[in-house]
Amino acid sequence: MNQLIINEKHLSQLPAVELLVAMGYTFLSPKELDQQRQGKASQVLLEGILYEQLKKINRIHYKDQSHPFSEANILTAIEKLRSVKYDGLLKTNEKIYDLITLGTALEQSFDGDKKSFTLNYIDWEHPERNAFHVAVEMSVERNRNLGTARPDIVLFVNGIPYAVIECKSPKEKLQQAVSQHIRNQGEDFIPGLFIYTQLLLSINKNGHLYATVGSREKFWSEWKEENLSEGKRKYEKLQSLVSTALPDTVLAKIQNALEIYAPVSQEERLITGQDKALYSLCRPERLLELSWKFTVFDNGIKKIARYQQYFVIKSTLERIRRFDPDGRRQGGVIWHTQGSGKSLTMVMLTRCLALDHDVLDPRIVLVTDRDDLDKQLENTFIACGLEPVRATSGRNLYRLIKHEKKVSLPHWCINLTMPSSTARGLKIPRTFLCWPTKATARSTAVCPPACVRCFPMPVISDLRVHPC
Repeated sequence: MNQLIINEKHLSQLPAVELLVAMGYTFLSPKELDQQRQGKASQVLLEGILYEQLKKINRIHYKDQSHPFSEANILTAIEKLRSVKYDGLLKTNEKIYDLITLGTALEQSFDGDKKSFTLNYIDWEHPERNAFHVAVEMSVERNRNLGTARPDIVLFVNGIPYAVIECKSPKEKLQQAVSQHIRNQGEDFIPGLFIYTQLLLSINKNGHLYATVGSREKFWSEWKEENLSEGKRKYEKLQSLVSTALPDTVLAKIQNALEIYAPVSQEERLITGQDKALYSLCRPERLLELSWKFTVFDNGIKKIARYQQYFVIKSTLERIRRFDPDGRRQGGVIWHTQGSGKSLTMVMLTRCLALDHDVLDPRIVLVTDRDDLDKQLENTFIACGLEPVRATSGRNLYRLIKHEKKVSLPHWCINLTMPSSTARGLKIPRTFLCWPTKATARSTAVCPPACVRCFPMPVISDLRVHPC
């Protein structure tokens, strides 16, 4: 009988792939992966899958009829994604990020009438319509013909290499996996893979660190989700996924790809720190949401939300969607600690509001108590591609808020830095920063001075939220 071998493949890589498959990813064997890449180690897009998905998720709606994109347009869209000119890792990643999040405009003729229509690479609003694949030990050709590099796990969305995962045994530090990620992004390694990547993850059985492309080691973070108000059932779904027995044919494909030939126990196992990280960050709907709504480029640096930013924005959106008996939306206060990333929280909240179909024509008013904070927020919004407008007077602010429409504005008060003693004494804010979003109809945020007097506030996660 063979000796059972215990290493990172058994303790981390194999359980990770099994959970990913249980969450909805399709496993690609090395042979299937090679076929999709046409035998080229330099090619990282799975163009066959991408071609089929672009046809599936895109339709042209014209004169009350639905039409497919032409073959030529599908091929043009693939070529645009494949041939983005390399201009350094982060600049190129930003160009590709814009392309996959905004789509590309393509012309098509109907009855002699040529018009431009948007083709999307990913169906953001319906995650189930996308194709999710997972591959292991994907060999990618290094720059300057210096051999190849092989990330442990690569996740694909519609054939686009979307996330890269490095696995370690519990005896090894996660920082070693982080160092591998950073090394592989270097010019002498495989930046051609990472220009498409939206999430990086380092895992072992007991823990994880996550980041995005270009992040330095000190900015890799841990995602915490276990203290949320999910009640007693918070891990039932994850436990059922962890306990899912894969079909023998699929399990054999995974084990052969990992060159695991010793028997592997199929008994029900306990949830590990690695399982929690993969479920929190890589389940299909969460993976797409994090990159679509919670990733920004701040002056050329790519940043993804930390867990406290993500959950406070989600709770904010839930409150904004509620109405009181008089038809007004409910407000509240978000209390930030120093260094918690309040400026980026505001940017991401603004982005989420602009993308939310339940909140029409949102207008965001940021009120600060210091000139330097006012300038910091304005610069952050500009660096993230938004166009803030600074009100020069109360009358000017009124015109910005009125936005040429008489609407009943609800309120959402964002207290950025002030301790309770300062907030209680606040009378009239001195400076304002207002960003009218480019959407279509009614409202979100104006803050009456009284709402800064709502103390004490209950703690939710690392931030505090309280209704006005």
